[in-house]
Amino acid sequence: MVLNEKHSLIFAHRGANKEAAENTRTAFERALAYPIDGIETDVQLSRDEIAVLWHDRFLDKLPNLSNKHIDDFDYEQLREMDFAGHFGKSDQPEGIMCLQEFLDAYRKRCQLLLEIKNRGWETQARHEIKVRQTLDRVGEMRGDRIFVSSFDLASLIYAQQYHPRFPLIYNFETEQTLADAERVLKQQSFLHGLCLPIASLDESFVRLLRGQGKSIAVYTCNSDEEIHKALGLGVDILISDLPQKALAIRDE
Repeated sequence: MVLNEKHSLIFAHRGANKEAAENTRTAFERALAYPIDGIETDVQLSRDEIAVLWHDRFLDKLPNLSNKHIDDFDYEQLREMDFAGHFGKSDQPEGIMCLQEFLDAYRKRCQLLLEIKNRGWETQARHEIKVRQTLDRVGEMRGDRIFVSSFDLASLIYAQQYHPRFPLIYNFETEQTLADAERVLKQQSFLHGLCLPIASLDESFVRLLRGQGKSIAVYTCNSDEEIHKALGLGVDILISDLPQKALAIRDE
């Protein structure tokens, strides 16, 4: 349990995504140039069932790929695309990063929050493959160094059945309420905690989660007001596009 705001952990949202293309090695390295506590990233699945890092529903940020999904392409094809080019001129192109590569590079350097992006157009079988790949690649846990989250509650229920001791966090949408949280926590007591939009976070959510010994994560805190609010309520994980700002406010 967080005792005061100095213990809130600062996680870089998709790396330092204001300084480099999100979910690329450059963005992760830029984030780790600051004394951050962790990195949040997004897991999707290529057509040939390789877990890769990408957030958006479509590949519109890449040239000539409007209305195309990650799973329209095999992993090797995605490796040949430049996932850094949309951000601006870069020293060298960056193909998509696979989850295994990310874990190998960063699991010993900071804490990690892996958000599984299970989409409506995918079959349930692909949802489950994505969950299994993520948990298998993380392997056995030694302390709370890596967390898995999702907006898809069914995916987390499946993950708990597949790997019962893994710390799983349910991401709330902005329209979900305190009553929804009470119901979910009662029905799915295995959940490690909730990740709330900063606009939804208030003392009632904090009392509910702390009363059940659950962790509190919050997204995406970028303004001074949002960061101060999250820290003042003593969240466990504060996710920000501006981790350097969140660090400065936390440690001032």
